[in-house]
Formats: sequence, structure tokens, C-alpha cells
Amino acid sequence: MPAPDLPEPHEPPYPVGLANDSLSQSLYEDLHRCAAAQMWRETPGHTLSATGLAHEAWLRLNAQTRTQWRSRSHFLGVAALMMRRILVNHALAKRTDKRHAELVPLTLSEAEQVAAGLDADVVRVHEALLAFAQHDERAAKIVELKFFGGLELEEIAEVLSLSRSTVKRDWALARAWLHRELGGAA
Repeated sequence: MPAPDLPEPHEPPYPVGLANDSLSQSLYEDLHRCAAAQMWRETPGHTLSATGLAHEAWLRLNAQTRTQWRSRSHFLGVAALMMRRILVNHALAKRTDKRHAELVPLTLSEAEQVAAGLDADVVRVHEALLAFAQHDERAAKIVELKFFGGLELEEIAEVLSLSRSTVKRDWALARAWLHRELGGAA
């Protein structure tokens, strides 16, 4: 039996909820761009690729049967939330796998190399963002759209129906708060 044709790296996989046309192709390219920007911030050797992240987010977005897409920015805003959930779940699953892994003796330099590859940053940002949302939910949403969705300030302003100056001010506040909470890692 011949193998099924796999989608090209930048081609939407198995469109379900969105039409398979130039609009969905354009939206997928935007989604892939956001995923690539997010994966660029991840540690080298991450087991999830930008294409894998984009495909997973695309499939989850297609499963949204009750969502009425208002605009490209609305779509990318929901995509940012999906990518955040995917990355956090991926990092937590890896952490769980490591907890149940067989112990192997390592030298100090080998241990440092392993520690450098952990996916802890995305979990730390997620946890800090949850805490920050208790203080300022709107600014936390801006961080989510910027950090996990890769949206620009103008796009965030459109998604949240805010002025660009409000988004810029909230982004500066959120960055300062996260910088303090994460010990200079933000």
C-alpha cells in the first residue's frame, strides 16, 4: 500500500474547520511565522519544531467549531493561546518523563549540558504570567500575545481593541514585572 502524501512543511495539515483556499494558506503562513518566532526563543535541541507547533495549533484551531473568526488578528490571538498551551503541556510532559527516567551517572560537565537543554523557561514564564494575571489581566494577555503568539504591538492593539499606546505602556509594565519575577530572565 502506498504511503499517504504528507503535507508540505508550510502547507496547512488536513483543513477541517477552515476552507482550503488562499485565505487558509495565508493564515497558516502567519501561524507558522509566529511558531517559528516562538521556537527561536526555545532552547537548542527542542523536540518540538516550528512546523510541529504550527501543525498542532492549526489542528486545534480547526477544532474550534463555535468560534466566529472576526479577523486575522483574532485568529492569531487565539493561536497564541493555543501555542502557549501546547508549549507548556510539552514542557510539563518532558518534566514528568524525566522524573520517571532511569538514573544515569553523569560528570559535572555532562550535567551542565543536560541542564542547559531543559524546557523550564516556558513553564517559568507561564507560571509567572498566571501570577501576573492576578494583578493585571489585560497586561498579562498582552504578554501572552507577544511572547507566545509573536504578534506585534499594532496586532495586539487590534485583537484587544486597545490603542497602540496603551498596549505599549502595558507591555513595558509587564516586561518590568516579569523581569523582576524571573530574576532578570525576561
